[in-house]
Amino acid sequence: MAKINRFEDLQSWQKARQLANYIYDLTEQPKFSKDFKLRDQIQGAAGSVMHNIAEGFDSGTNPEFIRFLKMSRRSASEVQSELYLALDRKYITDENLNTAYSLATESKRLVNGMIAYLRKSTPPRK
Repeated sequence: MAKINRFEDLQSWQKARQLANYIYDLTEQPKFSKDFKLRDQIQGAAGSVMHNIAEGFDSGTNPEFIRFLKMSRRSASEVQSELYLALDRKYITDENLNTAYSLATESKRLVNGMIAYLRKSTPPRK
């Protein structure tokens, strides 16, 4: 793998950015925008997916980066759960849910790939 110097070059961060922007677009819809608690919660979780990748990238060690990547992955799962509530409340359509859910799933897949790569490149402790 080529050396990456900026978090913006990570595919996982790029996909998480797409997810966050899609969630922000969804939450601008009139009914969704009025449910302040759910709107703020899902926006925060979506932002955390990308922000934890960026923060972990600059953490200085692979184990610390892995810790942040795991938080990112959990935030993506939180977004997925909150999407169901938005669907149940009829704030979004099945198509919206499927698109956002797929973006979150792809984000988690890429994060898992980064975790696996970092674990392989971290020497075992003695």
